[in-house]
Amino acid sequence: MAGFLRRLMPKRFRKQGVTVPVVRLQGAIMAGGSQFKQSLNLANVAPMLEKAFSKKDAPVVAISINSPGGSPVQSRLIFQRIRSLSEEKNKKALIFVEDVAASGGYMIALAGDEIFADPTSIVGSIGVVSGGFGFPELLKKIGVERRVYTAGENKVILDPFQPEKEGDIEYLKTLQLEIHKVFIDMVKTRRGERLTDDATIFSGLFWSGQRGLDLGLIDGLGDMREVIKRRYGKDAKLELIGSARTLFGKRVPGVVFGGAKADEIAAGAASGLAASLEEKALWSRYGL
Repeated sequence: MAGFLRRLMPKRFRKQGVTVPVVRLQGAIMAGGSQFKQSLNLANVAPMLEKAFSKKDAPVVAISINSPGGSPVQSRLIFQRIRSLSEEKNKKALIFVEDVAASGGYMIALAGDEIFADPTSIVGSIGVVSGGFGFPELLKKIGVERRVYTAGENKVILDPFQPEKEGDIEYLKTLQLEIHKVFIDMVKTRRGERLTDDATIFSGLFWSGQRGLDLGLIDGLGDMREVIKRRYGKDAKLELIGSARTLFGKRVPGVVFGGAKADEIAAGAASGLAASLEEKALWSRYGL
């Protein structure tokens, strides 16, 4: 309605310059989350994306990404939601990389009709990684006996409290190759002829924004404000789309309501610590 009324007004009274909605995707990509740690996943970002793409007068939606990756499932779900909304609303998405868009972060970036980055940004890491720890010797030293009862011979595959098994590793590698192929197909479909024939593109390596441009992983160098004003005029404005808030003014998810039990708070804190350590490991791989 506001847009319709604005069009009825004489031009001299109309607001000058276009407004481009901005969605900022920041952090490691993980399912779930807690009141102590907010993760980047579809449940968290979907409302912001819906709101941004629903801006009828906006010529495009600008999405900034700063993520070292994480869950391939959540990465692909966010990618699919951006593409779905872009097609449904007939509105292009411009992706702007901040520090890093690597692994799952780059998978999300593929949803953009164009991808921009700073020359010093990190892009790529088109691969799949699984990590963990093994504790069988520690249990022996502290005198703890591991007891597991299962129905199904493979229910304890890759158990960190048991010695590594060659068969388990081979099975995990099979899964990784399947996911890697999905990732590669996405890159080839979205980037097409813009990609060079460099054999290292799908090796898991990552590059600077400048090198990413040379390889065809991105379309240009520059920051969001610069690109938007160059395309839509000096009066173009950026409107940051924030996440929803509760009645108490807190952003969701991540709000703690009164009456929480001490054991629930302690469990949440422990879970948040584990998530923080995992996220720190993801960022540190790229020197961040």
